[in-house]
Amino acid sequence: MQSIVIIGAVALGPKAACRFKRLEPKSKVTMIDQSDLISYGGCGIPYFVSGDVSDPDQLQSTSFHMIRDRKFFMEAKDIEVLTDTRALSIDRKEKKVLVQHLPDGKEDTLSYDRLVLATGSRPKRLPVPGAMLEGVYTVSNLNEAVAIKKAVAGGTVERAVVIGAGAIGLEMAEALSDLWGIETSVVEVADQILPGIIGFNMARMGQHHLKEKGVSLFLREKVLGLKGERHVEKVVTDKRVLDADLVIMAVGVEPNSDLAGDAGLELTPEGAIVVNERMETSDPAIYAGGDCVALTDLITGKPAYFPSGSMANRQGRVIGTNLAGGDARFEGAVGTFVMKLFDISLASAGMSLKRAQQNGFNALSVFVVQFDRAHFYPDKDLVYLELVVEKGTGRVLGVQGLGSMEMGMFARVSAVAAILKDRPTTSDISNLELPYAPPFSSAMDVLNALGNTAENTLQGKNRVIDADRFVDWWLERDSGDTLFLDCRGWGNAQYFVEKYPEHWKSIPQDELRARMEEVPKDKRTVLICNTGVRSYEAQITLDQMGIRDTYNLQGGVAALKKWGLDL
Repeated sequence: MQSIVIIGAVALGPKAACRFKRLEPKSKVTMIDQSDLISYGGCGIPYFVSGDVSDPDQLQSTSFHMIRDRKFFMEAKDIEVLTDTRALSIDRKEKKVLVQHLPDGKEDTLSYDRLVLATGSRPKRLPVPGAMLEGVYTVSNLNEAVAIKKAVAGGTVERAVVIGAGAIGLEMAEALSDLWGIETSVVEVADQILPGIIGFNMARMGQHHLKEKGVSLFLREKVLGLKGERHVEKVVTDKRVLDADLVIMAVGVEPNSDLAGDAGLELTPEGAIVVNERMETSDPAIYAGGDCVALTDLITGKPAYFPSGSMANRQGRVIGTNLAGGDARFEGAVGTFVMKLFDISLASAGMSLKRAQQNGFNALSVFVVQFDRAHFYPDKDLVYLELVVEKGTGRVLGVQGLGSMEMGMFARVSAVAAILKDRPTTSDISNLELPYAPPFSSAMDVLNALGNTAENTLQGKNRVIDADRFVDWWLERDSGDTLFLDCRGWGNAQYFVEKYPEHWKSIPQDELRARMEEVPKDKRTVLICNTGVRSYEAQITLDQMGIRDTYNLQGGVAALKKWGLDL
């Protein structure tokens, strides 16, 4: 028999405790948590605020509608839980934890054979004046979510400001704007939403969708302070002042590792607890996992920080197995992400182009737009996918996607995520075996087309520009250096040709060989079609004819529309 103490009872802690008790039912497990609410789905908080989840108990309930509280763990799992209890210190030599019962301040010690740290993360607060005013929230726990919803439902919130355009910030912006009709603004210091997660191209599309839904977005702005008497009234940036009845501060999280550091456990320079694949800390009697630890980035091989409720649950099972004498391993992560943003979804696995380059990879990205099902199937939708690859080797470093709320885009990003740890190349994506039937996919799936496009680009056969470069050249069109050649049928091209006769020319791709004399040889030519397929075929034809100063617009007009560009 063992005595196991687990500090933290939200995600990893309960999973480790339950797994261990199934393997060693006679051993003793004690979980402690400084909150009165335990074992809840924190990632569901924005959906509770929005009303998609009507009651906070739903975030704390099992799939068979039992509330995971102290009584549940004691009666159903034989696990003791001490809520409203804070761990003050760890005596590694004596194997004891000093704890304090918060309501009355009483202190006690808990002895352990093995200790598990599931202390999670804590939200960052900007060090600016007014950060602690009433009405400023960080969405750090379920109690805070209940307070936010109470304030919103009370009818006193007309204007809200979200600071930070990461996943939590955007989810909260949607919750406030969509259901409650609150005038919502998002302020972000970076030049795009979801910085460090998705690339600029996908971010621009998401930004356009936010604006379509009435969310005001202020990028490249630094918050200088919050103003108000007791309750927040204004958010002051370096460019403007925004009225606010409620502020959500969503500027990231950091590992909650003070307890581990004070006990002398090894931490990374960023403050995350160092663990091995068995989830053991530098003290083999102490395990740790979840948002407080560093993991191996399976793409770079370096330590990295991947806060994720899903990962915490999987690590919890590994820890529970090893507490019972097993040898389970958690090798690391590639970093996966998916979110709902009003009517669209965004997902990624691995690295964005910018992050790959920051990590020393000589990388490029390719972008493909294609139907998620057979083109002849009536219920189909466009999927937007981007692949990040290393030049020279063709190694795939990351994938990103944007699509509707259907599962097609998510499934394809997930397929790549599953193999990223094995260092796939573009040919692996080109030949990736996916189930095929017209209601689900194309014979040449969009993911295969993405791999093919990457191969062609790496080989120099597909010379591309993205929408941002297109915009730059379009704004410089009066210089006469660039011709915009529309490779679609006349019905698609007519409007642009008639509006911009000096700059926009129509030659359908299937007529190009017969009309080659109409293509100037002394101009840079941008090739355009609906998605980038016919324009690539046109580029191959022009190459054969010795005209190589051509650039295929990745994603075609579909990408321009998703960007919100109106020509």
